[in-house]
Amino acid sequence: MRATILHRPGDIRFEEREDPKILAPTDAIIRLSATCVCGSDLWPYRGIQEVPGPTPMGHEYCGIVEEVGRDVRTVKPGQFVIGSFFASDNACPHCKAGYHTSCEHREFVVGAQAPLLRVPLADGTLVATSEAPPKELVPSLLATSDVFGTGWFAADAANVKPGSVVAVVGDGAVGLLAILSAKHMGAERIIAMSRHEARQKLAREFGATDIVTERGEEGAARIKELTKGVGADAVLECVGTQESMQQAIGAARPGGFVSYVGVPHGVQLQGQDLFFRHVHLHGGPAPVRHYLPELIDLVVEGKAEPGKVFDLTLPLEQVAEGYRAMDERRAIKTLLQP
Repeated sequence: MRATILHRPGDIRFEEREDPKILAPTDAIIRLSATCVCGSDLWPYRGIQEVPGPTPMGHEYCGIVEEVGRDVRTVKPGQFVIGSFFASDNACPHCKAGYHTSCEHREFVVGAQAPLLRVPLADGTLVATSEAPPKELVPSLLATSDVFGTGWFAADAANVKPGSVVAVVGDGAVGLLAILSAKHMGAERIIAMSRHEARQKLAREFGATDIVTERGEEGAARIKELTKGVGADAVLECVGTQESMQQAIGAARPGGFVSYVGVPHGVQLQGQDLFFRHVHLHGGPAPVRHYLPELIDLVVEGKAEPGKVFDLTLPLEQVAEGYRAMDERRAIKTLLQP
């Protein structure tokens, strides 16, 4: 098969690679119905995160089970499934506590920007739908695999409740779906931080009540101004830079909650500054598997349409253009069709 390989920064190729095979009795092989480019894929693409030579890319996926190992019991060939970017056993103490991305046996799922994918720990990682979904639902089901689950975790980790005042730092797919998640959780006011008209429009469609274009200290000050000097009850940091984290912390009220789901790059926190802010911090790799059944139901029942974040659809062989479009901010998120 041909698959997506990153050779060096900016050098994405769609080239021949060996088909994935069952390597462990708990594996499954999936034929992908759709995959996509993630904002976190741009870190190595831009050279900010090093990769050790040619690297298979992609970790968001949904599709039809083709083959399973002899020990797989909960999914079977022919089923439509969605899984998380971390494989987990769904049975260890951390999984039972809802933190599947800290599973004692976790494995990172890689190579999803391809027609076929090997998924380890299939029983604990994959969730099957009751029947094969119609084509129009596939983008939204794909979104549950990562960005919707990550946005949901951002809202959950920040303790969003009915009536909350929420600020979202970041207007990529995760930030936009964090807005959607906060709305579903009953937030009364949602302040989206964005400078891009198309993203602002989608933010409002998902539930944003206010738009702030300022960044850094100015952005935090603007949120304080909008909240009459108090700050937000919950701030959802969905970028992963020093500026975005400081802005998030600065925008929260004393006793407020800050979640961080953007992969951190160069982020350093000052203990003394945090000590006097009384801000709760909670974040990390989103335990998407914990939320998958609930999010799949929201999509299937027509209560959420997270697939709207895909504003560019390309055949898989044009994956390099998908990366360029996102890198140049011509696209929020690229859907790839095998």
